[in-house]
Amino acid sequence: MNVTRGFTGRPRVDNPGLPPGQYDAGDDWPVLSAEVTPDLGAADWTFRIDGLVQAPRTWDWAQAHALPASAYEGDIHCVTSWSKFGVRFGGVSLDAFLEQVRPLPTATHAVAYAHTGYTTNLPLADLTGGRAWIAWEYDGRPLPPEHGGPARLLVPHLYFWKSAKWIAGISLLDHDEPGFWEQNGYHARGNPWEEQRYSGD
Repeated sequence: MNVTRGFTGRPRVDNPGLPPGQYDAGDDWPVLSAEVTPDLGAADWTFRIDGLVQAPRTWDWAQAHALPASAYEGDIHCVTSWSKFGVRFGGVSLDAFLEQVRPLPTATHAVAYAHTGYTTNLPLADLTGGRAWIAWEYDGRPLPPEHGGPARLLVPHLYFWKSAKWIAGISLLDHDEPGFWEQNGYHARGNPWEEQRYSGD
């Protein structure tokens, strides 16, 4: 995803549901990736949580699907200025995974990493309390590979680069550790409503 500070996208349409600087993408869902879409099937997918947890664990596809199903219905916002309203993702709340590994009290941050090697950092508080999912369905159908299938991290209240595609795992840390885009000038947190697009915003 090649984005420069000067990127403005389409002209903004006044809409109280749009964060600053965003436009409504309507039925479009732009495909933006830092890496080539991997050839990764459900049979080869795994998800791991480790780091500052009491019981590190890896789940395969069947084990992840055995957890209580959860869904997100709402909006998503990309740093490249598009937003989509009323999207529907299905999967499992990240809380269900974290409950099994039991984070240590010293855990304050996380690094999410993809099967491709992509990384992004998040405060642990942005991943708990029903704010994040491991999602493998979109609009009732399997999540397409170009959008992160078979499964992606979903953190819809932050800019979408935080919702790592082709999610492989999350490591819990006692400090913030910048990921791929954060090392390349993007904001450490990425709150759309505060327009935290770039470092210093």
